[in-house]
Amino acid sequence: MSLRDTYSYAIQTAKGKFDGSAQEKDGKLHFVGSVHTEAEKNEIWTAIKTIPTWQNDVVADIKVTGGGAAAPAAAPAAAKTYTVKAGDTLSAIAKAQLGNAGDYMKIFEANKDQLVDPDKIKPGQVLKIP
Repeated sequence: MSLRDTYSYAIQTAKGKFDGSAQEKDGKLHFVGSVHTEAEKNEIWTAIKTIPTWQNDVVADIKVTGGGAAAPAAAPAAAKTYTVKAGDTLSAIAKAQLGNAGDYMKIFEANKDQLVDPDKIKPGQVLKIP
């Protein structure tokens, strides 16, 4: 699997707000470009960090250029994440983060890029919370 495939969620998150590119070279994925707001930059970083090995895989130079009074209104839509701890289950995370243990499949569906089984999560994984 290529790094572009592994980080497809981050690349999709960047689309429409990131003026730049995500290119693989020298075994790393290089995000180089700019966004209009700090919130957009943080949203892309949050998406990158959903992959536990991001520190070994990604080199990013994302500059904030400013602009657009309407841009800060998009900030609340930033992705929420949760880092798995030893003993966690998706249902326990769903209860704590979403208020209903039965919503664990929503978390699983949002993280299919890194999970293959809702019963197999590992400490250190950074999960997207829908």
